[in-house]
Amino acid sequence: MQFSFSEFLTVAPELFVLTMASAILVVEAFFGRERPRLSYTLAQLTLVLAAVISGSMLDTGRELAFGGTFVHDPMAALLKTGVFLIALGAFVYARSYHATMGSLRGEFYVLGLFAVLGMQVMISAHSLLTIYLGLELLSLSLYAMVAFDRDSSPASEAAMKYFVLGALASGMLLYGMSMLYGATGSLDLAVIASVLREMDGQDMVLVFGLCFMLVGLAFKFGAVPFHMWIPDVYHGAPTAVTLFIGSAPKIAAFAMTLRLLVEALGSLASDWQAMLVIMVVLSLAIGNVVAIAQTNMKRMLAYSTISHVGFLLLGILAATDAGYSAAMFYAITYALTAIGAFGMIILLSRTGIEADSLDDFSGLNARSPWFAFMMLVLMFSMAGVPPTVGFYAKLSVLQAVINVDMVWLAVVAVMFSVIGAFYYIRIIKLMYFDAPATDAPLEVANDLQVALSVNGLAVLGLGLFPGGLLALCAGVLA
Repeated sequence: MQFSFSEFLTVAPELFVLTMASAILVVEAFFGRERPRLSYTLAQLTLVLAAVISGSMLDTGRELAFGGTFVHDPMAALLKTGVFLIALGAFVYARSYHATMGSLRGEFYVLGLFAVLGMQVMISAHSLLTIYLGLELLSLSLYAMVAFDRDSSPASEAAMKYFVLGALASGMLLYGMSMLYGATGSLDLAVIASVLREMDGQDMVLVFGLCFMLVGLAFKFGAVPFHMWIPDVYHGAPTAVTLFIGSAPKIAAFAMTLRLLVEALGSLASDWQAMLVIMVVLSLAIGNVVAIAQTNMKRMLAYSTISHVGFLLLGILAATDAGYSAAMFYAITYALTAIGAFGMIILLSRTGIEADSLDDFSGLNARSPWFAFMMLVLMFSMAGVPPTVGFYAKLSVLQAVINVDMVWLAVVAVMFSVIGAFYYIRIIKLMYFDAPATDAPLEVANDLQVALSVNGLAVLGLGLFPGGLLALCAGVLA
């Protein structure tokens, strides 16, 4: 099989990230000890240029490449650009964290770039095989990142749990894909969709294959009842890694779900909609209720993630273009908000000590009114309070669900959102009304101050002017 030059142009962001990640790995091997920040600088440069390349491809049309295994379309360009920018912010927070903890090593950024490469492959996958390759590249990188601190028992335990449960979920997904391949005779998503449209009646093999694939997808999202890994991994992993896992991979998981359920299995929508309804209700209920009982900030944000996944899946189960664009908007804005929330933990951390207890936020306004305000904006966004972007993300998803006559599901979502607002407001109460444990001012690196300020203002700015991103999400799906 021969490939044209134009096909290689469609994978320009992937080729660039792969080349740079390999080059940074070599640079780290030879110069890492003498210049510990060199790998970080090169990784950030890689993400900036990759975002520029991907953003410049937003106006190009849909194009298949490499025998139909890879697809470039405006949706892929937008989501990849989002992943690059979120990873860029995550690396800024990670550098500050590693400098505080005395664990600054370039291998972290190499693993992060390979994880980003896996996300890119997932986003542009047009074959079951390509989806699985991208997913495994992402997963293997994340396993290593969780275990990055080899001297930490909680991190090692979290890595083992993540690896074992992740392998089980990958096996479920692969088994479902094999059943789908057996029923349709193809790995290509477009061919699968065409075959399913021509099939008469329900094929039990297809239904079982769909169930197994949904298990794999739910695990990658962290939806109930396949959420058991999220609290332990978020808590045990270093905060820099938790921040990375809880943000950009959610965008890639959304793209993978859209490729599989909508592009390939759209004719089985009535089946996967019923399954998603159960996952949504359970995720909203367990995520919001259990988060109230948490005293550790990372575990609280872990259960918060589960509840937000429920909202994201609401848009997908609506099975309309408005629902898909609302879910895309939700995935991008939630990733932006999540890195800011975890970044605040890094802000308060001290040498050798992670500030991951709720009490660490007590009296933050007295120590730094500006960063207390940034945290207030982030918590309001997660709770869905106007004028932050979280309000419009939830509103657009609820509108999509109401438009398909699932009002009861929207009512359930609003009810659990009201319950979930309690633990977000509790953080604000601690910051503004409780006495600080120390009166010492915060000592924060300049790049971390800038990153958190830009992050918080972006959440507020997108809330005040959400129309541009909403229209872009709708436009790339048109």
